[in-house]
Amino acid sequence: MVQKAKILLVDDRPENLLALEAILSALDQTLVRASSGEEALKALLTDDFAVILLDVQMPGMDGFETAAHIKRRERTRDIPIIFLTAINHGPHHTFRGYAAGAVDYISKPFDPWVLRAKVSVFVELYMKNCQLREQAALLRLQLEGNGKAEAGEAKEPAGLLAELSARLAAVEEQAEALSKQLGDESTDAAAVATAAHLERKLTGLRRALDALEPGSPGGQAAVN
Repeated sequence: MVQKAKILLVDDRPENLLALEAILSALDQTLVRASSGEEALKALLTDDFAVILLDVQMPGMDGFETAAHIKRRERTRDIPIIFLTAINHGPHHTFRGYAAGAVDYISKPFDPWVLRAKVSVFVELYMKNCQLREQAALLRLQLEGNGKAEAGEAKEPAGLLAELSARLAAVEEQAEALSKQLGDESTDAAAVATAAHLERKLTGLRRALDALEPGSPGGQAAVN
């Protein structure tokens, strides 16, 4: 069973956090609260998040500074950040948000449907990446097991490859559908780029699997 994605909500005002939870509850994912930049950074030390909704105007460490810390960390630099702000200071203010690493910048009051749709895109991309990592880990462990196990104790290489190929095909189909959806809806460039990166990873894994097939160049040696 695929675990739920975690979404980090960062705002110093409890009523704003409550409103975000009400809007995003329909996505049926795990919503994590943080009432300050410091609290958000602490949560990011131990948990993986699909996307961060980050308020800009906060006392102490504001959203820009918090984002800068997030992007400097190896563990968290690739997590998408959506800035939320109640004040529009013009293009310069918006540019500062993108320069800090945001993938989107939404002014309050925002349309709940739009916000939920944007967050759902990044949740889907996160899920696809998790599936890809699981498939790669399974392939690595199973091949290592076949090499070390005694005869008859491990699954036949051909059967193993067929099973992994079928699982990968399911992920490929979902990723292709998501990329088409993003292209049709002209979604944010950052989301489209992330989807394209995912498809390139899937293509690489598919080539690796094909190379292990008996009869392919080097395939027989790889599975024996």
